[in-house]
Amino acid sequence: MGHFSRVPKQLIEFQQARPLTQDPAVLEYSALMVQALIPQLRALMGSIADFDRKIAEVFQKHPDRPIFESFPGAGAALAPRLSAAFGADRDRFQAATEMEQFSGIGPVTEKSGTKKWVHWRWACPKFVRQSFQEFAEHSRRWCGWAKAYYQLQIQRGKNHHAAVRALAYKWIRILFRCWKDRVPYRDEIYSKSLVKHQSSLAQMIVAAENRMAATS
Repeated sequence: MGHFSRVPKQLIEFQQARPLTQDPAVLEYSALMVQALIPQLRALMGSIADFDRKIAEVFQKHPDRPIFESFPGAGAALAPRLSAAFGADRDRFQAATEMEQFSGIGPVTEKSGTKKWVHWRWACPKFVRQSFQEFAEHSRRWCGWAKAYYQLQIQRGKNHHAAVRALAYKWIRILFRCWKDRVPYRDEIYSKSLVKHQSSLAQMIVAAENRMAATS
């Protein structure tokens, strides 16, 4: 609702906006360019729809589909992307850290003498990294501990993107274990594990649930 509530304000701003130029040559050229792009965009949209249908058809028959569909927030778009990121060869990755490094979610630590610095990993498949980050972003809307973990990172001073990457880093470890063992993810099992180990995440989840119960 928050996004749609801003629409009327944006429409008013559009109506009150001043054009950058009144030059007839620029305006006529721009209008012709838009008319030239519209047929290309329509053809591209049709091709994207064909790809989406084919991906859904292939993924429906994939043996790992139940695993990746079980993750909260994966959905029809991200579950196939996560499956493609890991692949079907279980010998490809021997540890979760290998996937974290391969995808670029795991940062690079460099040392020189007494100095040490951590930075963004550039040499990685960008679409794979994007897939994990988008999944992490969606998961915090569907998973209690993921939301709590994101909030914990924000409280520690990280910005939104760094907090999402930290959540993606944690998710990869869980994704890897489920993929390696060929078992679907079960949120209740992981949540019980957090409670058992007296994790701060479990305490945050309980506190959030208590606040919701008090306001309901």
